[in-house]
Amino acid sequence: MTLPVRHGRGAFPVWDPFRELEELHTRMDRLMQSAFPGGGEPGVAGVWAPLADIEDTEDAYLVELELPGVDKDQITVEVSQSEIDVHGEIKEKERAGVVRRQARHIGQFDYRTSLPPNSDTEHISADLTNGVLTVRVPKAEKAKPRRVEITG
Repeated sequence: MTLPVRHGRGAFPVWDPFRELEELHTRMDRLMQSAFPGGGEPGVAGVWAPLADIEDTEDAYLVELELPGVDKDQITVEVSQSEIDVHGEIKEKERAGVVRRQARHIGQFDYRTSLPPNSDTEHISADLTNGVLTVRVPKAEKAKPRRVEITG
């Protein structure tokens, strides 16, 4: 049995079990989508999830999705109390010649991720630059400790 090797920047590689689970989840999604296009839902064909990174900074969570060649009009970002849903569609372009190989995704895409409890869903912003959609989810202000008066 071989263990996964992580190459960190320091002397010792850092193992993150949650990242391992996220990678496994992503691989399983891709496997299921390739084996069962549309995920078994009637009327839905070829729905795929774009590659994404989630970064936890001091004041926000950043969700970066790779969407090369997609205009902002083709993307919808929806937020609920506990989840972000990014979806849209990349339409196949008109071609003059015969396509010999096609490896880029076309069709409907959907990416969902849950939000931590300290997310400020009222101030979420999104920016599309150079084919990367960055959704910024600010962290809510931490509750300050307060003194409770004792009666009796």
